[in-house]
Amino acid sequence: MAIRVYIDQGHNPSGPNAGAEGNGYREQDLVYEIGQRLYTLLSRDPAFEARLSRPTPDTYIGTSNASSLRERVDAANSWPADLFLSLHTNGSVSPTPSGVEGLVYALGTKAADIAADLVSSVVRATGLEDRGVKARPGLYVLRKTTMPAVLMELGFVSNPGDAELMANRPGLFAEALYRGLKTYYGV
Repeated sequence: MAIRVYIDQGHNPSGPNAGAEGNGYREQDLVYEIGQRLYTLLSRDPAFEARLSRPTPDTYIGTSNASSLRERVDAANSWPADLFLSLHTNGSVSPTPSGVEGLVYALGTKAADIAADLVSSVVRATGLEDRGVKARPGLYVLRKTTMPAVLMELGFVSNPGDAELMANRPGLFAEALYRGLKTYYGV
């Protein structure tokens, strides 16, 4: 049976639950494109079945921040997915911070193991700093999913180098995420 991966491209195109901005880029646009490419890779692999939270660039989920998060989680839970993978970019008031990190509900879990393989694969592919795997039990999408959930911060939109890499090489990030999933699941 195929491994079901719900790819949540974080944030909405605008309005409530819009993402971070930096260096002329918007988080929701960067992760939309990376998610689309990951979806294509997973869909071509019979070991996986994938769904997207945002199948089109103007797909709008929910009417508020809370309903946007709830609808994403509800879609994954009702499928039911085997993994909830939320794609994001980090942001900072300083342009200096850089790197990749995986956020999970708790350390020492299946989600943390998956996150470690994903972070490692993205770091290897991009050369960005490894910021590790961290527990963030307060995040709704990590707390309310009924399956392992990983929120990937793929780089800093506030860092010019990270932002350019995400914008100009979305396939690099998608390939790395795909390889990380294949590594974890052994397929």
